[in-house]
Amino acid sequence: MTAYVALVTAVGAGIVDFRSRRIPNAWTATAFAVGVAAQVYFGGLAGLRQAALGFGLAMLIYLPLFVLRAMGGGDVKLMAAMGATLGPQAWLIVFVFTALLGGVLAVGLLLSRGGLGRALGNVGRILGSLGRGEAPHAAHPELDVAHPKATTLPHGVSIAFGTIAWFLTQRGM
Repeated sequence: MTAYVALVTAVGAGIVDFRSRRIPNAWTATAFAVGVAAQVYFGGLAGLRQAALGFGLAMLIYLPLFVLRAMGGGDVKLMAAMGATLGPQAWLIVFVFTALLGGVLAVGLLLSRGGLGRALGNVGRILGSLGRGEAPHAAHPELDVAHPKATTLPHGVSIAFGTIAWFLTQRGM
């Protein structure tokens, strides 16, 4: 049943993020509360433990991206809510699908806008900055997701596609 909660959460957030380029706090807070409640209802204390571990894993992966300004706060909160809803094992699979499908969407967006070469150059700048122990956006402000010249993809859309892919694999489709 938590799979359905996750599916509705991700698809709804993906639609909102696509339209407004943000994921509201009310959406992520509600998703978190419903996800934890579903885990506890269906799993008792073990479900609560799964919710805590899924939340923790999502924060462990996404919070550094937010600190480096490579990810927006709504994306972090959405994935934390998804972690609480799914638990760590299922969340990790959703994360992998999200990363893979998000990469495909990003390449498609860059190809349609003629920005693939610039993006590859940005990867070099990011790796160089991180190798020197610096935040990439400090030397290159355009690498901050909030910068007006940054090319961004609404991550909620990638999360929705990743969750749909995971959901379909759970149903044998």
